[in-house]
Amino acid sequence: MSNEFNKEEKVAFDQIIEGFSDSLVLSRNVSKYETDQVMMERTGDIIWRPQPYIAQSFSGTDMTANFYENTQLSVPASINNSQCVPWILSATELRDELQSGRLVDAAKQRLASDIDSAVRTVASLYGSIVVKRTVAATGYDDISLCDTAFNEQGIPDFDRYFALGPRDYNAMAGNLASRYTMTGKPTTAYEKAYLGQVANFETYKMGIAKRLAAAAGGAGITMDTRDAAVNYYVPAATSTAATGEKSNVDNRFQTITVSTTANVAAGDAFVVADMNAVHHITKEDTGSQKTFRVVSVPDGTHLVITPPMVTDQVSTAATAQYQNCVINTKAANSAITFRNTVAAPVNCFWQKDAIELLPGRYAVPSDAGASVLRATTENGLEVIMSKQVDINTLKTKLRVDTRYGVCMKQPEMAGIILFSQT
Repeated sequence: MSNEFNKEEKVAFDQIIEGFSDSLVLSRNVSKYETDQVMMERTGDIIWRPQPYIAQSFSGTDMTANFYENTQLSVPASINNSQCVPWILSATELRDELQSGRLVDAAKQRLASDIDSAVRTVASLYGSIVVKRTVAATGYDDISLCDTAFNEQGIPDFDRYFALGPRDYNAMAGNLASRYTMTGKPTTAYEKAYLGQVANFETYKMGIAKRLAAAAGGAGITMDTRDAAVNYYVPAATSTAATGEKSNVDNRFQTITVSTTANVAAGDAFVVADMNAVHHITKEDTGSQKTFRVVSVPDGTHLVITPPMVTDQVSTAATAQYQNCVINTKAANSAITFRNTVAAPVNCFWQKDAIELLPGRYAVPSDAGASVLRATTENGLEVIMSKQVDINTLKTKLRVDTRYGVCMKQPEMAGIILFSQT
């Protein structure tokens, strides 16, 4: 076979897979969905994934008036990331096996970083539960507030993960290390800057955290929360076009009307006056303001946000199921207040089912002039290493490829914490 891999290269590829799996930190702590690759090719690499149901209960024995249709919400998930590390080695450079090994190490580190970065970006931009701290990172008190926010809104209390930037993570480890009255964990924190599980979250240190700029939107931005303004959202599984064609609805986002969008930017976090979060199951008012994220700014008076404002202002089976907030005082000019008041790193947290990883595949022929090795990592990602020699120059082209998608399936099961805010 032309350009067949030799034994040393196959061993090197095995080491790529081993190191690749070890390097994947965030992406191994999200849910995974295997897709039919033939179907994905025919659907433009997009598949609609269901969001969790929320059930209702009623008191008494007579349920005559309480039977209702369930509204199954879904979100579009796509395999849209194709990452590759290519390089060339000359016939003389190939004499040095260490040269090849260093490039292999660089390739696996880069691809693993790309995948974890995609998870971090999705969690940082779409996590809708926003915890604001006016002090620097300290430790348990910070993470416990995120645990409280999750509990208040009925987020499952298992498979919870927390990813912190290196400075905030090490600050928390330093706080833990100073607790000499405890045994075990303070020593580990001091020796290895390791936190482990804190306040029901498994914590991880990121190499770098995304930064969120300070909100530049003015303090005078308002929103009409009265019923007539129709700034509330009614979830729907499908929509019907004028031609009668039905299509799925992405219920993660809503377009709201505000007084002005001047200087508002994607990523900004905000609350609305007298609009509180409710427990997703019981629908009881938590007493805490509901937080929202800006996804995009279409024009001067509209914002696309996540999650949508599903209130009790209209009575349907869908709003009864998926209500996520309550307006205690409706007004024509309810104030919008931004939470990200100081530029800071974004530390993100999520429940495992909130984010989904979709492994992709390449159909690369192994008998078309290039040698191909393929393997699958422990979280289902396929990695391909290809090699081809140019007979004119005696240079060998090598590349390592992987393909995947990351989807924020439920923004209300993920959030961020910002430190040193005003």
